Amino acid sequence: MCTFVVFTEQLRSVGGTVQTDIDPRSLIGRKAYDRNGTKIGTVDEVYLDDATGVPEWAAVRTGLFSRDAFVPLEPSEVVDDSLRVPFERALIRDAPDFGVGRHLSPEQELQLYHHYGLEISPPPPDRDFGRLAGEDTT
Repeated sequence: MCTFVVFTEQLRSVGGTVQTDIDPRSLIGRKAYDRNGTKIGTVDEVYLDDATGVPEWAAVRTGLFSRDAFVPLEPSEVVDDSLRVPFERALIRDAPDFGVGRHLSPEQELQLYHHYGLEISPPPPDRDFGRLAGEDTT
């Protein structure tokens, strides 16, 4: 499992699908919409996988009691100037509330994956397992 780091700076807008090559800081401040085009809120923070650096979750300020809801960035898309999340607004608003501004634990991440009905891909094999640091592999 993995934990996450947070970016809260706003940078220029970038269009396209949420992928590993998108600057996660560009998502901050974007409006987020559900699968039906209903506004969910505004992206507050973006969480990266510590091991891979891939943007994995966004905290969206829903406006409901100033609560942030975590949404998965895969399979979400950046369309024009907004984040389109392929789930119903009700499901997003019912996501587990872990607070923001700190790492998500592996248990919290699992709860989010289960909440959204997403498959959890196994971690990549550790190719360095069994080798000494600095050991020449050529």
